[in-house]
Amino acid sequence: MADNSSGNLTGELAALDFAAVSPPEFARIVKGLSARQLGEVMHGELRARVLGEVFGRMRQQFRPEAAGQLRALIRWKITGDTDEVYETAIADGTCTVSAGRSDAEPRTTLVMGDAEFLKLVSGNGNPVTMFMMRKLKVAGDVGLASGLTRYFDIPKA
Repeated sequence: MADNSSGNLTGELAALDFAAVSPPEFARIVKGLSARQLGEVMHGELRARVLGEVFGRMRQQFRPEAAGQLRALIRWKITGDTDEVYETAIADGTCTVSAGRSDAEPRTTLVMGDAEFLKLVSGNGNPVTMFMMRKLKVAGDVGLASGLTRYFDIPKA
């Protein structure tokens, strides 16, 4: 996968059945790619598939025992060719995910590029470092944003 030819790389990733890729395997794939390569493959239909699969798995990766009585709406804005918005609602020990922006006021909003998002959700990026380097922007409850990773089983590559 570390092929420098983005055409071959895009083809290899496009051929993957992301539903069959385990979280640890996804983390290894992301770890093996540079930020430039991650950005290059996140276009069009492939980008939609990757984002759909990542957000689709959040419910399974959610750790209700860690969230306790937390009630929060987290808005994710992933910037790239187009801006994609997803929302994660945590309440009553459950996590629900929806595509698009609702009228509800989020407790925190996270804004980042494609590469940073993939690094964050695959356990290959440190959210505090990303924030300090301005690769991750946070609006609203920064404390909630800084602790979000504890509410999900995030793989380690």
